[in-house]
Amino acid sequence: MYLKDIYNLAIEMGIRADLRGEEKVRKQLAKIKKTFDDLAALKKEEFDKEKLTNPYSDSRILFDNGREVKKVLVGIDVDPQELILAKQLGYDTVIAHHPEGEALADLGEVMHLQAEVLAQYGVPINIAQAITKERISEVARGVSPANHHRSVDAARLLDINFICLHTPCDNLAAKYLEDYLRNREIETVGDLMKVLKEITEYKEAIKRKSGPKIFAGSEDNYTGKIALTEITGGTSNSKEIYEKMAQAGIGTIVGMHMSEDHKKEASKHHVNVVIAGHMSSDSLGVNLLLDEIEKRGVEVAPFSGLIRIKRT
Repeated sequence: MYLKDIYNLAIEMGIRADLRGEEKVRKQLAKIKKTFDDLAALKKEEFDKEKLTNPYSDSRILFDNGREVKKVLVGIDVDPQELILAKQLGYDTVIAHHPEGEALADLGEVMHLQAEVLAQYGVPINIAQAITKERISEVARGVSPANHHRSVDAARLLDINFICLHTPCDNLAAKYLEDYLRNREIETVGDLMKVLKEITEYKEAIKRKSGPKIFAGSEDNYTGKIALTEITGGTSNSKEIYEKMAQAGIGTIVGMHMSEDHKKEASKHHVNVVIAGHMSSDSLGVNLLLDEIEKRGVEVAPFSGLIRIKRT
């Protein structure tokens, strides 16, 4: 495989697993293509053409030396020190989960996904979109001063392939959890916790003291409608969304992580919150991709927080 092959595989798997449905994602890509075709020549030069085929702005090839990929080191967070380690250990490619480079600079754009997923759970789309748009603006301002290309520059100097794959892997995790939970008998938050702890990544996270936890509510609370609105979609939405979720009949949120302010707002509106775990949930999605990469003859090794679990 070459880096472009891994990139294309991840994007296609991410689209197929997207909670909005593959058809809706393809339709949006077609709209973006039409918008691009109608742009003036100068605007076309400035347009990020990756968006014509990749709906996930937080996932990009960051440096590609053009050589075949044989040995890959894969981590959740990758900075220059991780790239140096990979080079010293003889790996030709590093895959990061969390975005770097232009993917970090454009992190907010992928959050539009959240509004559409919220609408599928019953939040009126106009309300979900308005709240999400404000949060996107906030995220964009927050990442603006970051040294986005620090790790990318290191990869270039080290001559090591570097790619980040964020929302495609989070989509895989969200879809896996949606299918997994659908086939289980879950009445209470305690039932939900028990079912989550059956998943191997979460079992391992428990050993690491970072397994699933109840952030809001209690084990004997009824779950009501369970929403996977905080597993994928870039980063956390506005805390204002919890009131609207409660009004839409959502009783329990399953997420990766949650701030104290967000937790307080969810509790205020009697929404149960189960945090499955950040590194473990990220690992779940990344693992589903890595299984497919390994099938294609590429050697893969985990580091930097990735809990590697192989599925047949």
